[in-house]
Amino acid sequence: MSDESPIAPPSVPPYVQADAWTRLRAFTRARIALGRAGHAQTTDTILAFGLAHAQARDAVHLPLDVEALEAGLRAAGHDSVRVHSAATDRAHYLRRPDLGRVLDDTSAARLDAMRPAQPPDVVVVMADGLSALAAQRHALPLLEALRARLRDIALGPVVIAGQSRVALGDDIGARLGARQVVMLIGERPGLSSPDSLGIYLTYDPRPGRTDAERNCISNVRPEGLSYAQAADKLVFLLRGAMALGRSGVDLKDDSSDLSLSPISSAPPTSAISPATPSSGT
Repeated sequence: MSDESPIAPPSVPPYVQADAWTRLRAFTRARIALGRAGHAQTTDTILAFGLAHAQARDAVHLPLDVEALEAGLRAAGHDSVRVHSAATDRAHYLRRPDLGRVLDDTSAARLDAMRPAQPPDVVVVMADGLSALAAQRHALPLLEALRARLRDIALGPVVIAGQSRVALGDDIGARLGARQVVMLIGERPGLSSPDSLGIYLTYDPRPGRTDAERNCISNVRPEGLSYAQAADKLVFLLRGAMALGRSGVDLKDDSSDLSLSPISSAPPTSAISPATPSSGT
């Protein structure tokens, strides 16, 4: 055992004044209490900003590793199918958002050919969106948390969508005859969240649905909304959409007020008020 005494923390010079805002940085990743050196920001904050900006740019352009995602789904016991939007590549996708909302001809034909005789209650779509990193990291753990909470509900095959926007799920769900479609899609990266996953739920999906007709749960990641919390909210909304026969602004997330129960086709005991704006659509 060493006889050396522990190194004492460096003393703070008496002319340095403590910043009352600094302690708040323990509660948020927002850029607060950055400090300054003269009339400029400190070197460490400038370097941290540059790193965060680079990570956000990389998240937008990083391709989705579909093979790895398919392997993970197989290992978890899920069937999957791969589709692609009408945007041919990433540059095309970023310039033409409209093409990310429709399937290419090959994918459309593939889904039409595999439409089940018994329509699934829910089809889950894993999509790259604006952050493939988010889908790569969080889509499968979230799906497993969701499956653990589902009973007596028919899940269709998991669809992996490349160069996808949110509305692509409407086309996918309609072709598979799904009662509801759930999009797990990478959100636009922020400077503190390059891997944030969004969930979009649409009842009776079909092309032409608007954002007002779907519900959103955002910022799903360990540093944001946990997989368990997101799955609880999603199960509540799935159940409510089945009871109301619609999703979107008419479907209010009261999951914090009600106990969750397994999904069934019967209305819940506690009704969800119609015509109540949702917190995320």
